[in-house]
Amino acid sequence: MKFVNFSGIRTLIAVVMATSCFSVQAQPASKSAAQEPSALSSFEGVVEAERQTVIAAQVSGAIIEIAVKAGDQVKAGQLLLRIDAHAAMQSAAASLALTRAAQTNLELARKELGRQKQLFDQDYLSQAALDRAEARFKAAEAQTHAQIAQAGAVETQAGFYLIRAPYSGIIAEVPVSQGSMAMPGQPLMTLYDPSVLRVTSTVPQSVIAHEISALRVKVDISGLSAKQLIRPTRIKIMPTVDARTHTAEIRLTLPDKLQNVAPGMFARVWLPVSEPLTGSVHIPVTALVRRAEMTGVYVLDGKNQPLLRQVRIARISGGQIEVLSGISPGERVVQNAESAASAH
Repeated sequence: MKFVNFSGIRTLIAVVMATSCFSVQAQPASKSAAQEPSALSSFEGVVEAERQTVIAAQVSGAIIEIAVKAGDQVKAGQLLLRIDAHAAMQSAAASLALTRAAQTNLELARKELGRQKQLFDQDYLSQAALDRAEARFKAAEAQTHAQIAQAGAVETQAGFYLIRAPYSGIIAEVPVSQGSMAMPGQPLMTLYDPSVLRVTSTVPQSVIAHEISALRVKVDISGLSAKQLIRPTRIKIMPTVDARTHTAEIRLTLPDKLQNVAPGMFARVWLPVSEPLTGSVHIPVTALVRRAEMTGVYVLDGKNQPLLRQVRIARISGGQIEVLSGISPGERVVQNAESAASAH
C-alpha cells in the first residue's frame, strides 16, 4: 500500500495558483471615461421614468379581458383591462329605478302643495294643513336629491371595472392573467412615460457640497456606444442627506427621444469633484466564481491560500469584468477560478 503526501500536493497547487494570480490595479471604467478630465469621477446610477404608475384595482371581481401586454404603447384613455361588472350593473339599474320613483314622489308632492296653497288662499284650509303639505314636499325633495347622489356614486363605482390608461406611455409589466381574481389595491399593470427619463444616483455629500454645473456632468448608459456620453438637460439634488451613509440622491434628466434606453438600465454618472476618487477595478472573466446567488473571486492571503470573497460586478467588456466592490487595488486575485476551487 502506498501513502500519498497530500500536504505536498496542496503546497504545489498553492504555488501554481500563486504564479497564475495577478495584482489588482485600478483602471478607468471605460474608454470614453478615460478621456474625461481627472476632475471627473464616476458613480453608479440607474435609469428611471419620471412618470411611472402602478395601476391597481379599486374593486373586486374576476378579470375577463386584458387588452394590452408588456411593451405595448398606449394612449391616454385607452382600455387596458376589464373586470367582471355584472353585479355592479345590476346595482346601477336598481339605483336608477329608485331615483325615478323618488322623482315621481317629488312631482306628486309639488302638485299637492300647489293645491293646498290655492285652498289656503281661499280660506278653505288651515295654516297647519299647509305647513304639513310643505313639509311633505321638502322631505320628498331631500329624498330625491339623496337618491340621485347615490345613483351617481353607483355609476362611478361601475366605471372602476374598466381600467383605462391615465396617460400615454408604454406598458412595463402585466403581473395578472385573464380569469384571475382582482382585489382592491392589487397591482394590475405598470405604465411609464418614455418621453421623460432620468438617471438617479447616490453620491457622497462632499460631491454636492459645491455647485454642480450641467455642462460638466455626463452620463454613460450601459448598452449604448462606449463613445456616446449623454449630457443631462437638468440636474436636481434631493434636499436630504442619509444620516447613516452620508450620501445624497441626485437626479439627472435625460434628453428627449433617446433610442434603446429604458427604465432599470445601469448607468454611470460622471460628476466634477474637488479630488478625483479611486478608479474602477477590472478582473478577467476566468477569475469569477458563481455559486447560486453569490458572485465572488479567490483572493490569496499572506500564506498564498485562496480565500473566496464575495464581490459586486457591473458589466463585462472584452473579457474583463468591472468590479464595483469586494476587492481593492493591490490585492492578489487567482486568475483561474477553477484551479482554486479544486484545491480549496
